[in-house]
Amino acid sequence: MRSSADNNYPEQHKTNWKIIAGLWPYLTEFRGRVILAVGMLVLAKVATVATPVALKYIIDYLDQNRGVEMLLWAPLLLVGAYGALRFGSTLFSELRDAIFARVAERAMRRVSLRVFKHLHQRELAFHLDRKTGGLARDIERGTTGISFLLRFTLFNIVPTLLEIVMVASILLVAFNVSYVIAILISVVVYVVFSIKVTEWRIAFVREANSRDNQSNSRAIDSLLNYETVKYFNNERFEAEQYDQGLEEWEKARLKNRLSMVALNTGQAFIIAVSLIVIMSMAVREVAAGQMTLGDFTMVNAYLIQLFVPLNALGFVYREIRQSLVNVERLFGLLGDKPAIEDAADAKQLSLQAGTVQFNDVHFSYNPERPILKGVSFTIPAGHTVAVVGASGAGKSTLARLLFRFFEVNSGSISIDGQDIRSVTQDSLRQVIGVVPQDTVLFNDTLYNNLAYGRPGASEAEVQQAAQQAHLASFISTLPDGYATQAGERGLKLSGGEKQRVAIARVLLKNPPLLILDEATSSLDSISEQAILDALNAVKNQRTTLVIAHRLSTVRDAHSILVMDQGEIVESGSHSELLAKNGYYAKLWLQQQQDV
Repeated sequence: MRSSADNNYPEQHKTNWKIIAGLWPYLTEFRGRVILAVGMLVLAKVATVATPVALKYIIDYLDQNRGVEMLLWAPLLLVGAYGALRFGSTLFSELRDAIFARVAERAMRRVSLRVFKHLHQRELAFHLDRKTGGLARDIERGTTGISFLLRFTLFNIVPTLLEIVMVASILLVAFNVSYVIAILISVVVYVVFSIKVTEWRIAFVREANSRDNQSNSRAIDSLLNYETVKYFNNERFEAEQYDQGLEEWEKARLKNRLSMVALNTGQAFIIAVSLIVIMSMAVREVAAGQMTLGDFTMVNAYLIQLFVPLNALGFVYREIRQSLVNVERLFGLLGDKPAIEDAADAKQLSLQAGTVQFNDVHFSYNPERPILKGVSFTIPAGHTVAVVGASGAGKSTLARLLFRFFEVNSGSISIDGQDIRSVTQDSLRQVIGVVPQDTVLFNDTLYNNLAYGRPGASEAEVQQAAQQAHLASFISTLPDGYATQAGERGLKLSGGEKQRVAIARVLLKNPPLLILDEATSSLDSISEQAILDALNAVKNQRTTLVIAHRLSTVRDAHSILVMDQGEIVESGSHSELLAKNGYYAKLWLQQQQDV
């Protein structure tokens, strides 16, 4: 049974608030826009806070001149000012959002690209352990969380605090300190309650995210292995496994929602009590003649105006905490350095002849299970060396180490005397072409999959590579030709067709060094011979390492290395090894009998 675990890096129990400070570099790219947006924010808040003052003067003027002839232009002027302030508040807020929109969207783009590049720099072991579905969710939630943090931290928390200060100052000047004290007590109680309960809820948010990753990973894993599911008639089993993940996600989401109900109810109760207390103070002063109806209306307007954004602040704080959880997962990915990095003084590989040398190489994926045990051999420039042996002997590991998917535990691998650890990975991989045993194609057209070997190649060059790989005749039989879709992971093509695409890609790349890892394992005998003829023509000018299980495909190699349990037990040409009547001869005899 496949594991549903997705937590490949540890959860942090406390959210790192420094993440917000880490977003500052994304604001500096458009510093002028940020400053202008903050200016619009201040103007919007000034207009918002001034609106109840205009309303107070309208009501007082009408109340004081009730029953007497009044100048109509005065209240109309006040009404016009009231309307202008209301419109100004909305206008400046919208302008603020419009100006800042590019900053937030660019930040999401920058972070997404940074994460994408970083993931491609990670070592192969990371991707072998990582669940793609959960990783995709982390990236999606993280980038969305960054946009939220940038917009709401700057445009909700800061303006709400600014509004509280402005309202408190007006009430202090217009009335007395008791109103300011009552409002400040209400705000403090509200904020403390919101923070405490939100911190309690974060565990449920993390659990919901984790369960979401697990169920999504399970779904993607199952769909990518659609054929395997069908072969074993396990549709019901897969549905049950997926539903188990959804059930856990459902429970986590329920806890999350119920805790939110408790938070919202508590916040509403605090606001209601605060309104009752402060409005009761105002009613008493109106009854005593110490406050006008306009003053009473202004106090009421300010309370509503204050508690609405304060209530929104509670929502924003909740979302910011959740966004921080999402962003910390994303930044956690960025914080993990690749296990394989270029040395500080790494140079470009200087390819001269193309001689490859393995010198006493030891390697293990797991310390408890050694794979290579002191392997040493040389591939002279322009020569073909084949490595054969039983499954698990360590043949494909040689290719992975040469390509620097993994680092050797001890010993060294060099090209023209240059240790591959001392050169840049990019320059190393530019000179090596690989035809893997298991070819996976992009869900794109056949042409684009072929052109991937050298994206800048002309159409004629792409078609020539297809011709050399004996793929052109097959493509000509397809209704859409080169525009045929390969399907998810190339599933619309047979194993042999996919392998020929892989060979065509390498022919198009035209590298000086070749690694053929069971390059013809999925081909029939006729196609195999045709491909071997094409590869032999190409190999004449290249240093080639051939990993093979079928011994008939490597008879023409300059030298054949026979591996067993991580060691080279025999070496020589095909005829020399048969003459030794050793391990290779037994393998050859066995394969001849199986034909």
